[in-house]
Amino acid sequence: TFGGYGEVHWNFTEGSGNDEIDIHRFVFYMGYQFEDWIQLHSETEIEHAFVSEGDGELSIEQLHFDFLTGNTLNIRAGRMLTPVGITNLKHEPPSFNGVERPSFDKYILPTTWSSDGIGLFGKLMSDLKYQIYLVGGLDGEGFSSKDGIRGGRIKERPSLNEPAITGRVDFFPFVRLGNPAAQTLRLGLSGYGGGLDNGNHGTNPGVESSIWLASADFEYSVHNVDLRGAVAHEQISGALELADGVASDIFGFYLEVGLHILPESMKIGRFSESDLVLFARYDDVDTQFEVPAGVVKNRAGTRDEVTLGFTWSLTRQVVVKGDIQLRDDDNPGDLPTLYNFGIGWEF
Repeated sequence: TFGGYGEVHWNFTEGSGNDEIDIHRFVFYMGYQFEDWIQLHSETEIEHAFVSEGDGELSIEQLHFDFLTGNTLNIRAGRMLTPVGITNLKHEPPSFNGVERPSFDKYILPTTWSSDGIGLFGKLMSDLKYQIYLVGGLDGEGFSSKDGIRGGRIKERPSLNEPAITGRVDFFPFVRLGNPAAQTLRLGLSGYGGGLDNGNHGTNPGVESSIWLASADFEYSVHNVDLRGAVAHEQISGALELADGVASDIFGFYLEVGLHILPESMKIGRFSESDLVLFARYDDVDTQFEVPAGVVKNRAGTRDEVTLGFTWSLTRQVVVKGDIQLRDDDNPGDLPTLYNFGIGWEF
C-alpha cells in the first residue's frame, strides 16, 4: 500500500515579522502485508522542502510491524507514534482544524512524537480500545524553559538506558447505543513515564531526572457541531539537573468548537464531498507552571492563544485552510498576531 500526506503554508506576521511560504511537510507512506496477520507500516517525512545542516528535516516518523493475533491482543514493534493526546495520533491535515497544529501539540505534547519500542494494542470491548508500549525514553538535556519537553525527543538512535512506559485507553460511550441523535463521542486517557538519562547513539547525559505525564482528551460531534479538547500535566523530578529554568511541572490544555455551515443543497457534482467548517480554539500552555525553589520563571513559557478560522474540504482528502491567531504571554505587551493560509492533503 502506498500513500501519504502533506501541507503547504503561507504565514504572515503582524508588523515587521517574517512572512514566508513553507512546504511544511511531505510524508510518504508505504505498507506491506506479508500475511493477513503480519503487516509493515512506515512513514518517511521531509520538512521545509530542503534538508541541510540546520535546515529542514528528513526522518522516519513511523516504521513498525503489527502482528495481529485477534481483536483483543496484538503486538506492535518498531518506531510508532507515542499514544498521547489527539493530534499526535491523527495529524494528517484533513483531520484537524487550523493551518498550524495547536500550540498545546507543540509545547505540551510535542507532535509528531515518535517512540521506538514494543507493546500491545487491541479492543477489549466494542467500545473500549487500548495501547501500551515499552519504549526508549526522552533526553532530559533537550528540555528547555520555553519549549518544555519538545527538544527531548530523540529522532535518530535513542538510548535504552532508561526506557519509558506509555499507553492510552479510548472509550466510545455511544457505540452500544447506536450513536443516538447522530452523536459520536470518544473519551481518552493517556500517560507516559520514565527516566531522562537517555541520549542519541546510546551516549547518555548523566542526569538523575524523570518525567511522569498524564493526559485526557475528548472528541464529540452532534449534528453540525464538533467539540474537541485535551489537557495534560507533566511532572519532572530532578529538574535542577537539567537546563536553566526547566520547570518541575508543566501544564496545558486546549478547547475547540467547529460548526459545519455548508448547506446540503450545495453538496452536488464535483462538490458532493465538500464541507466548510468555521472554528474557534483556545490554547493555554504553561511550560513554567511550577519551577524549583530559587528558579526565576521564564515569562515567555506562560502563554495563551485564540485561533479563529475555517477549514474548507474540497473533498475528504484535500483541504484549504485559513486562520488568525491572537497570542499573548506573561511578558509586557501582546505577541504579534499571525495570519495563516494553507492547503493540505492525504491519499
